[in-house]
Amino acid sequence: MPSFDVTSKVEIQLLDNAINVAKKEITTRFDFRNSKTEIELDKKNFLINITTENDMRLDSIIDVLRSRMIKQKLDPRCLDESKEHYPSGMFVKKELKVKNGLDKEAARKINADIKTAKLKVTAQVMDDIIRVSAKKIDDLQSVIALLRSKDYEQPLQFVNMK
Repeated sequence: MPSFDVTSKVEIQLLDNAINVAKKEITTRFDFRNSKTEIELDKKNFLINITTENDMRLDSIIDVLRSRMIKQKLDPRCLDESKEHYPSGMFVKKELKVKNGLDKEAARKINADIKTAKLKVTAQVMDDIIRVSAKKIDDLQSVIALLRSKDYEQPLQFVNMK
């Protein structure tokens, strides 16, 4: 029986490359000359820590980081920017959480959309992935087209097509 998995994973090496290129760009920019700016990636906890001097530079750093992620073919929607930045002495710090895996709300929406499409497929939520199976590959391809046409505020990948 053909099947595939719907997931939202971030390749940590591509993210690390994007952060390293963003660091190089920031050190060569004129408006960041002689500034105390740091970007660090915590690979275990999927956190990006940004430390800089003011809010304007923080916004510029986030824009540079987004553009570098796009060039590395990473979707910037995987960054959770809901946490506010906080002052730390003379500096401004911000933590960006990298969403890795489908959250429960997105999985529920995806599952509901698949069921309302009235296709002959079965969808099972398994931890942070959704396994979709059907008798025909054409039905699976129509599910992929359906999910690509909608916005779940999270990048989706379709893997393990069997």
